[in-house]
Amino acid sequence: MAARRISWLLSRSLSASFSHDLSCFSPGRNSGGWRNINRFSTAAAVEELITPQVQISYTHNLINGQFVDAASGKTFPTYDPRTGEVLAHVAESEAEDINRAVSAARKAFDEGPWPKMTAYERSRIMLRFADLVEKHNDELAALETWNNGKPYEQAAKTELPMFVRLFHYYAGWADKIHGLTVPADGNYHLQTLHEPIGVAGQIIPWNFPLLMFAWKVGPALACGNTIVLKTAEQTPLTALYVAKLFHEAGLPPGVLNIVNGYGPTAGAPLASHMDVDKLAFTGSTDTGKIVLELAARSNLKPVTLELGGKSPFIICEDADVDKAVEAAHFALFFNQGQCCCAGSRTFVHERIYDEFLEKSKKRALRRVVGDPFKKGVEQGPQIDVEQFEKVLRYIRSGIESNATLECGGGRLGSKGFFVEPTVFSNVQDNMLIAQDEIFGPVQSILKFKDINEVIRRANATRYGLAAGVFTKNVSTANTLMRALRAGTVWINCFDVFDAAIPFGGYKMSGIGREKGIYSLHNYLQVKAVVSPVNNPAWL
Repeated sequence: MAARRISWLLSRSLSASFSHDLSCFSPGRNSGGWRNINRFSTAAAVEELITPQVQISYTHNLINGQFVDAASGKTFPTYDPRTGEVLAHVAESEAEDINRAVSAARKAFDEGPWPKMTAYERSRIMLRFADLVEKHNDELAALETWNNGKPYEQAAKTELPMFVRLFHYYAGWADKIHGLTVPADGNYHLQTLHEPIGVAGQIIPWNFPLLMFAWKVGPALACGNTIVLKTAEQTPLTALYVAKLFHEAGLPPGVLNIVNGYGPTAGAPLASHMDVDKLAFTGSTDTGKIVLELAARSNLKPVTLELGGKSPFIICEDADVDKAVEAAHFALFFNQGQCCCAGSRTFVHERIYDEFLEKSKKRALRRVVGDPFKKGVEQGPQIDVEQFEKVLRYIRSGIESNATLECGGGRLGSKGFFVEPTVFSNVQDNMLIAQDEIFGPVQSILKFKDINEVIRRANATRYGLAAGVFTKNVSTANTLMRALRAGTVWINCFDVFDAAIPFGGYKMSGIGREKGIYSLHNYLQVKAVVSPVNNPAWL
C-alpha cells in the first residue's frame, strides 16, 4: 500500500473550503514591545462551538477485561481544550492499580491463552478489532477531537484510517515472526527462537492518542506479549473506547490493561515495576530520562524511547518557493504544532529568503483557526492551559531576543487555548525559539548561505528526530540526507507516515524505532538453541 500521507493536500483542501477576512497590519521590527501585531478575524470560530454527538462511556481503568474504579476511589478531570471545561472524571491510578494491572498481565502471559495461541488466531483477533474500529470511525474521531482539540476532519479522514491500517499491518506480521537455522563450526545444530518478551509497560502521549496506541499496542500483541498501557492524563478517553472494542473482538482478559493517571503516581510505578519486562515511552526528553532511570534502577528492563525534536526543514535556493512555503507551513503548523517531528527550524537560502518569508507570512494569516468540529478549520486549540502558556512564553522570548514577529503572537478568542499562527523572521541559532521544542504553532525562519553551513547548523542540536529537505537537485538531496543526523529525512515532503516506515531518533530524540519490522524487535527475545548432531549426513 502506498504511504498514507498526513499531507499538504488535506491542509490545502481545508484552507480552500473556508474564507474569512483578515485584519492585516505591517509589523515593524520588535524590540521587546508589541507593535502593529497582526490580528486574526476568526475569533467567532472559537466562540461558537459545536457540541459533538458522542457519548463518553468509558472512564474507569480496564484491568483483566473489566472496567474498574481506582483502588483509592480517586478520579481526575479531563478537559475540552476548546473551552477549558471538564468533559469527564476519570479513574486516577496509583501504585496499587499498577500492581493489579501488572498482575493481570503477568497471569495472562504466564498462564493465559495469548502467547500460547496460534499466531494465526492472534492475527484474526487483531483484524476483527481493526474492522470494529473502522465501523466506529466517526464516534472515535469525535471523541479524539473533543478530548484533544485536533481538527475533526484530520482525525476522521487521516488518523483513524491510519490506525486501522497499522493494525492490519501488525496482524499480518503475527504469523511471520520466526527464527533462523544457523550454520556452526562442528557437529552441532543451531537454531534461533524469537520469543515474546513478556509483560510490556507502555506510556503514550497526548498529541496523537490513538496513533500512539497503535504504534505501541500493535507490535507488542503481534509478538505475543501482554500489556499495561498508561494513557496521557490529558487524553484518556479514546484508548479506553478502543480497548473495549478489542475485547469485543475476542481479546482474552488481562492481555491489554489500561490505566489512567499522572506521571509521578502512575507512570513512575509502571516504569519501576519489577514484574514489567519491557518499557516503551513516548513523550518529552526530560521525562524520558526519568523513565530510563527508573527502569534501570528496578529490574534493568529494556526501554524504547521516542522523545522530543527540533527538526530542521532546509529550503534550498533552487526550490519552487510556492510549494516549499506550503510544505514548510504544514511541517510546522500541523496538529497545532504539537508534533515531535515538526519542522520547527525553517532554514531558507538567502537568495530566496525574502520571497519565502513574505509568502509564509501570508499563508499563516490565511490559516483557519477555530472550533475543530467545524468544516474547513485547520487549527484547533492547544491541549491545555499549561501548554498554551508555555507557547506564549516562547513567543515572548522570541520578541525579547529581537527576532522579528511577522504575524500572530497572541491568544485567539476569549476562552479555550487557541494561539494565533505565529511567524518569526531574523531568527538566530542561539535564541530559545531556535533551540527548544516549543510544541506549538510558532514558525522560526532562519537564513543560510551554503550547504556546508546549513549542515553544520542543522546538526547543532541535542535532538535528531527528523529533518526535511526541499530541492530540485538530486545531488544536493543525496548530500543532505546522508549528512543530517536524524532518524527520518523527508525529501520534498514532510510528515509522510506509513505502517512500514520506521520512526525514531538520533541523539536525545530517543532509543529504538517504532513501526515497521524494527518495532517487532522491541518486543522479542532471541534465544539460541544448540544441540549435537551425531553422524551428520552433511553440515
